[in-house]
Amino acid sequence: MTGSTRPLNVADALGRAAERAPRRTAVVYPSGRSTYRSITFGALHAEAERLGRAVHRLGIGRDSRVLLMVPPGAEMLALAFGILRAGAILVLIDPGMGRRNLFHCIAEVGPDALVAVPVVHALSRVYRGPFARVRHRVTVGHRWFWGGPTLPELRAIDAARTESSTTADDVAAIAYTSGSTGIPKGVVYRHGMLEAQLASLEGLIEPAANDVALSAFPPFGLLALAMGTTSVFPRMDITRPARVDPREILSVVDRDRVTCAFGSPAVWHRLAEHCVPRGVRLPIRRVLMAGATAPAALLERLSSVLPDDAVIQTPYGATEAMPVTSITAREILAETAERTRQGGGICVGRPLPGITLRIITITDDAIPAWTDGLVLPPGEIGEIAVRGAIVTTEYDRRPAETARAKIADADGGLWHRMGDVGYIDDIGRVWFCGRKSHRVTTAEGTLFTDCCEAIFNEHPDVFRSALVGVGPRERQRPVIVIEPRPVRMPRDRAAQSRMIAELLALGGRHDITQSITDVLFHPSFPVDVRHNAKIAREKLAPWAARRLGAARRAS
Repeated sequence: MTGSTRPLNVADALGRAAERAPRRTAVVYPSGRSTYRSITFGALHAEAERLGRAVHRLGIGRDSRVLLMVPPGAEMLALAFGILRAGAILVLIDPGMGRRNLFHCIAEVGPDALVAVPVVHALSRVYRGPFARVRHRVTVGHRWFWGGPTLPELRAIDAARTESSTTADDVAAIAYTSGSTGIPKGVVYRHGMLEAQLASLEGLIEPAANDVALSAFPPFGLLALAMGTTSVFPRMDITRPARVDPREILSVVDRDRVTCAFGSPAVWHRLAEHCVPRGVRLPIRRVLMAGATAPAALLERLSSVLPDDAVIQTPYGATEAMPVTSITAREILAETAERTRQGGGICVGRPLPGITLRIITITDDAIPAWTDGLVLPPGEIGEIAVRGAIVTTEYDRRPAETARAKIADADGGLWHRMGDVGYIDDIGRVWFCGRKSHRVTTAEGTLFTDCCEAIFNEHPDVFRSALVGVGPRERQRPVIVIEPRPVRMPRDRAAQSRMIAELLALGGRHDITQSITDVLFHPSFPVDVRHNAKIAREKLAPWAARRLGAARRAS
């Protein structure tokens, strides 16, 4: 809901944290190839205020779109909070989405200012089109053949204090989706929405005064700082979290006495894979695992290397609405994992305070207005729709996509269609069954990815599986694609035939998978660029179609 003129700037949260504990370490971050540096809340806040005044003096102010492309660390954080404090709009685009998508997003958002490392400025001079609107430049590093101040020169600008004139309804940031199910879209965040998100996360995490948070996903580091929690960025390639070095994480956890941590399932898989066989224990008390659903097997392995009283939470949400629900590993392993193994979907917990969640009839069409007739009864699979203060209202400069994703309510509020399918059980828990766009529609009925895949994942040699559809939309042929565990890929025709027979026998025991008779093997699934955890089924489907076509021609 929009229309609030209440004065608010979400960057003020950093100032409040600095007032409470100015000498407390705010962030620890990599510097060079082998060392780490740190900065206190008091110093970080002072730097953010200084930079905020300086960028405002340059002419970067309210409604200016500022593309920030700087590695995680004190400079990035001070610039981010400074840009927000100046009333400008912070633009964040994942650099790992590939050059084509990256340039598409930059051209679409049309930044007025570019604050970036030298290589990005150089690219902006070579590929001028996407950066055509850039009028202001700040270089974090050595300036080469372009104008604008470097970061030290920006710090040296003498500017009077400027008071924030933003309101709760003003745009604070635009963050792009990963594009895992289509072209990335710019999600509009308003100051009031970010304030609500911070409050929701604080209620979920319940941070203690001495918490130190490991952030394997930089945006979480921003939120942790706003909550007054020390944030530690490990040395890793943020565009490839699945390749993180577990020894680096362990070193950071030990050195900085990390108490809580945020990362995608891909990061925790790497850690568990390293720690379990070596008997290594992690002294972390709270783990947040998000970005994709978490397999019960991973939760079990990770639990075995954490303290007995540690809490693993798997919040569910999206760039457009986060967090929406949450559940602990303890509840999953004790109560819901068996239902998942039998094809019942993945339990993502109950809606968090302030969230209203409903399951509605599945359709690919826009829904202009909300009616209670859309709502399905408990136990029936449909599309997940949510509303609440943490839910964003629009995509930037994308009215058609906004219309397909939002539903107007009669009271002036908006529902967001998550693009996921699921159901609510008889005690109010939400079960995730897959992405709506990934459902497979056969002549006999609709199959949902995460329900079917869980059955095939029970085979001891399967690392993960992916259900895809081949053929016309309403008469698709269901195909299960298997990524075997390391060194378990069947190497000859006989081994393949044996494993296929075993997999089809597994599927034959359940009504929802009996119609799946095609099995293919893939050495390494394509995954999303942000968390390296969501399977890119939209890429596997055409690959499967080609493989099946080649097999038919050869037979």
